[in-house]
Amino acid sequence: MSAETIKAVCKMIFFGENVYNFEKYYSMAEFILPHEHGEEKGMEKIKNNLSNNESFITVADLFQQLSDPTRIRIFWLLCHYEECVINISAILEMSSPAVSHHLRPLKNSGLIVSRRDGKEVYYRAADTEECRLLHKMIEEVMEIKCPN
Repeated sequence: MSAETIKAVCKMIFFGENVYNFEKYYSMAEFILPHEHGEEKGMEKIKNNLSNNESFITVADLFQQLSDPTRIRIFWLLCHYEECVINISAILEMSSPAVSHHLRPLKNSGLIVSRRDGKEVYYRAADTEECRLLHKMIEEVMEIKCPN
């Protein structure tokens, strides 16, 4: 049975000759949940947002970058200071190659940015709303304060 046939049958059963009420009802409630719990107001907007897979993939990728505690430590450090790989290595007591390994995905995801000064490359957190929110979230969860 096609969607048009189902629509026509619903018109006849529920609305009889009053097609205007059906069209109004159908256009307002194109998405109906199988179980009504009284909390469906705005569900169409929620459903539309959920269908935007690209946005959810972006968020998942962002959280994936922060799924490693070392990356969170590096990100939090770079929220407060601009540092080179050598200094980050010393602060975190890690090798420079290990730090560079963690910096790459953070930079690729846009969480940190770099600038070159001669042979030295300096890293810092990107100046974006996402970075500010992640920084705040880290501090809230860990119950720590910014050093400055």
